[in-house]
Amino acid sequence: QLQLVESGGGLVQPGGSLRLSCAAPGFTLDYNTIAWFRQAPGKEREGIACISASDGSTYYGDSVKGRFIISRANAKNTVYLQMNSLKPEDTAVYYCARSRGSYYGQAGYQYDVWGQGTQVTVSS
Repeated sequence: QLQLVESGGGLVQPGGSLRLSCAAPGFTLDYNTIAWFRQAPGKEREGIACISASDGSTYYGDSVKGRFIISRANAKNTVYLQMNSLKPEDTAVYYCARSRGSYYGQAGYQYDVWGQGTQVTVSS
């Protein structure tokens, strides 16, 4: 069963930065959109960013636009999420996911390979 592996979460103070990584042991990320989702306690899962395979186009949700940057390192088969100017409301479990085919967007049901998630806590 294919699974992505997230890393890089942790505890950070408001205004700080973290970089999350999404790796794919044993399979390639080159041909699919990769997205980051997050889920805070008691809240619905939120799609926050995605990056296409074809031309590297990116999308950001309004809650993270201007603060987060998604990028690919194809040679490392890894996708990153650079998170800057973190706020307490960014506290959540962050998941990366691989799209079905060439789908590009934030609909969670269009992603069929997920990771286990990494906890990000923003607190002083």
